[in-house]
Amino acid sequence: METAKRIVKNGIISKIHWTAGIIFAFALIAAALISSFEIAMYSDFDFYEKEYEKYDVLSELDMTMEDTMHVTREMMSYLRGNKEELSVMTTVEGKYQDFFNEQDRFHMGEVQALFVGGLNIRTGACVAGLLCLIFLFISRADIKRILARSYWIALGISAGAVAVIGIASLADFNSVFVRFHHIFFDNDLWIFDPATDYMIRMLPEGLFYDFVMRIGGMFIVMLAVVFLLSILPAVVSKIRKE
Repeated sequence: METAKRIVKNGIISKIHWTAGIIFAFALIAAALISSFEIAMYSDFDFYEKEYEKYDVLSELDMTMEDTMHVTREMMSYLRGNKEELSVMTTVEGKYQDFFNEQDRFHMGEVQALFVGGLNIRTGACVAGLLCLIFLFISRADIKRILARSYWIALGISAGAVAVIGIASLADFNSVFVRFHHIFFDNDLWIFDPATDYMIRMLPEGLFYDFVMRIGGMFIVMLAVVFLLSILPAVVSKIRKE
């Protein structure tokens, strides 16, 4: 009887360990994804300059690169929640004026909420992952085995999702772009008229495509690095045995 109870108890504990491992793995991947966005968007503003040159943005706006980058930095600071209002006075089309209009401010306010929400999700994911790690440690779980295999499972699921989105983006980015906006926004104020709106001239669809590829590349590299770390103990053990 005692043996049966012990087996049942061990089975329950094992399931809890694996659940904690899976939560940790998905939390890690979520943190990596959001970090990929942040790094791609904020680590190198020279990338914006190259994109503006690539898509001839300066001619479209009749602005200098210095003024365009000033607007860009202010806009990105706003998206991070560091500015209360999106308003930048600059010279555009030969006139000193506010670069952003009311539609810009409304839509970018929604984008800011998404981005700041993403950063909060990353914080929550890190906390959840840390708690799972602590639990596995104090409960004396086989951490190396559980974390490695849990990550492989989460990686397989995530890789499938990334592959679907990646292939769809390569095949028809515009459709993916539109679908994204329909999912995350409940209005059509994300649709701008280039004839009257400066922001959409500064941020053409091609720029968004390049950023998606940049973010995707960084995310894949992060996942690959963690995967290599997850198989490292097994590889080292095999080498030692040989």
